[in-house]
This record gives sequence, C-alpha cells and structure tokens, in this order.
Amino acid sequence: MQEASPITTQADFVPFTEEMRKTHTILVPGMLPLHFSLMQAALASCGYKVEVLQDTGREVIETGLKYVNNDICYPALLVIGQLLHALESGKYNLEQTALMITQTGGGCRASNYIYLLHKALEKAGLSNIPVISLNVSGMEKQPGFHLNASMLRKFLAALIYGDALMYLSNKIRPYEVIQGTTDALAQKWLAKLSDAFASGKAQALSNMKKLTKALAGEFAKVPIVNRPKTKVGIVGEIYIKYAALGNNNLEKFLQKQDCEYMLPGVLNFVMYCVDTYLTDYKLYGGSFLKYGANKGAMWYLKHLESILHSALDTAPFSAPATYEETKAMVKGVIGYGNNMGEGWLLTAEMLELVHSGYTNIICAQPFGCLPNHIAGRGMINKIKEIAEEANILALDYDASASKVNQENRIKLMLATAK
Repeated sequence: MQEASPITTQADFVPFTEEMRKTHTILVPGMLPLHFSLMQAALASCGYKVEVLQDTGREVIETGLKYVNNDICYPALLVIGQLLHALESGKYNLEQTALMITQTGGGCRASNYIYLLHKALEKAGLSNIPVISLNVSGMEKQPGFHLNASMLRKFLAALIYGDALMYLSNKIRPYEVIQGTTDALAQKWLAKLSDAFASGKAQALSNMKKLTKALAGEFAKVPIVNRPKTKVGIVGEIYIKYAALGNNNLEKFLQKQDCEYMLPGVLNFVMYCVDTYLTDYKLYGGSFLKYGANKGAMWYLKHLESILHSALDTAPFSAPATYEETKAMVKGVIGYGNNMGEGWLLTAEMLELVHSGYTNIICAQPFGCLPNHIAGRGMINKIKEIAEEANILALDYDASASKVNQENRIKLMLATAK
C-alpha cells in the first residue's frame, strides 16, 4: 500500500530572513508596467532588491500549465507560470532569489495563490526559494520583510503616480503628432519619480501635489491632432484587465485598431477594498478597532484622490468621477454587500466609463471567475436599461482561448461602436 505524502505546513516553508534582505533578489510577477516600476523604486528605497518580471510569451503559460491544474483561476496559472519560468531560465542565482506575491485576504481565490506557488515550487524541486506575501491583513508574516506605515505610504504614492501616468498616457497617445512621444515622456517621468523615491521625497503629500501637477502640465504640452477615434473602456478582473500577459496584449491591439481606450485607476480598487470592510462591519459587525483603522485609511485615500484629481483636471484634461461618485452610480442597481472579487465596483466602473463617453466596453474576465461573471456579464442587461448607448463585450480568457477568436469578437464590437 502506497504511503500518503506528508502534508506541507507553513512551518516547512523557507522564511525570508533579515540577512536575505541584503543578499537576495526578489522577483515580482508583472501586471501594470508603470505602477510596478514605481513600486520597485519604492521597495528599493526600503532596502530591498526587486525585479519585476516582463516575460509574456506562450512559454510562460505552458510553464503555468505544467505546475498548476488547468481548473484553477487563470491569473494564478499565469502568475505562477511567470515566476517558475523565471526561476528555470538560468538568469538567477537560485541560492539568492526570493519571490513576492500579493494576497487580497478576501473571498477571492487570489488569497490561495501563495499556497499554489509553494506547491509548484515543491514540484519543481525549488522548495528552498522563500516566498513573501504582500498584504495588509497580517497573513504569512516573514522575519525579513516588514510592511510598515512608511512602506505603505510609498506604495500608495506609487499608485497615485502610476494612475496619473496611465490616465494621461491613454488620453494623449492616440492623438500624438509624433508617434512615441507619449511613451517617451512617461519613461522620463518614471526615471524622475524613481529618483524622488530614492531620495525619500516621493511620498510627502506636498511633493505629490507638485509632482503630479508638473507631470500633467508636461503631458498637456505634447503636440496632438484632434481626430475622431472610437472610445473603448476596459474593465474586469484586476489582473486580466491590466496585465498584457493575461489579456493577450489587449491595449496594443486596440492601438492598432485606432482606438482611444481607458482603464479605471488602481486607486479605485484600493478604496473599494478598504470600503468593503466598512460595509461588512455595518452589515455583519466585527472589530471596532479595525473599523476605526479602515475609516482612517479611507480618509487618507480620499485625500490622495483629491491630489490625483486636481492634477488630472489640468487643462485640457478632465478627471474621472471620484470613488464616491462612482459608487453612487450603482445605488439601487447592485448591492454594496456584493463585494467578492471586484464585486459592485465592476458594475460601477462600467457605468462611469459610459458616463465619461467610453460607451464601448470590454469586460475582460478569467474563464470561470464567478464574482466577475455575476457583477460583469450578469449586469450587462441592467446597465443597458440605464444607459442604452452602452455597447458591452464580455470576453473570457484562459489558457486554451483563441487569441484570433478574441480579436475577431472585439472587431465585431468595434464595427457596431456607438
């Protein structure tokens, strides 16, 4: 009779120690190039050597399929595939390499990615690689990685700058006179902001006001030609809508189709996560101390939002709706207690995009993602009742989905664009 394999517990995993902070390179799966580049700079200013992975080829998906069951959440397969592909590439000293992965801590399966990653490392014979969990819920604590208030402020500053760069780049790029001007300006500002993080000045609120205003001012000076473009909004599960690896380079495809596209900022999602605890406390009760902490966090986030929107209102731009305005759009449409995955925020972002003139919307979601199918695909008819001009395409992504079929469906949507 075959013996059962021993159960691996957290105690069996190799911890990331204080000594490793000096010697190890931390690999982070890519998602948002602008934001993650700034988060890399923020972590470097805290004494961590970090590299954000950029590999997006089919071999990453194949590596994911090798180590993760195909039935699992598609973003998990991609994230783990990208990390294992990097470890097996021969580019890194495996004795001085660690991995970092985020955990939401909610009902989404993303909270379990870290256990799937540990299992994949064990299968690949790489159990000696430490894994750091980036979360604010106190899960999977590591002796050599400390997510303190100072680091959190730097992360939030990186999100604000990243959202500003993403919004302005998407606004200007389709109309630039000289192709490549917008992306070159974005790279210039990434370098400038990285220097600000290195000097410890990026996260100061007064500096954030100055830098975001200056950033928007330079984008406003880029020579553009006003010509009609089809406006497309992109929403969906957070990884699939942002990561080129997850959505088969959706943004590049829309550029080739001569579209102006827009994605909601990451700050909205962070505010939604904090707001979720406040909602759950009112509905179900909980810790008053945690409620107070989240209340304070929401106040700080709204202050950051005001800094961001003040910069984005620089002529000729106009800022998107605030978080509270976006939230109000779904009152009576979907309950605020619907907060698994992107929950009600997904429905709200679709309505906000329609309100902002992006009436053609791609809802990018992993195949089989229940929360997104409820709040995304499941709300399309309701959204069309409220906004008849909405033209929404729900698009599923997984390892076996045909890129050609996906692009043909997008072309069909664009052919009926409003």
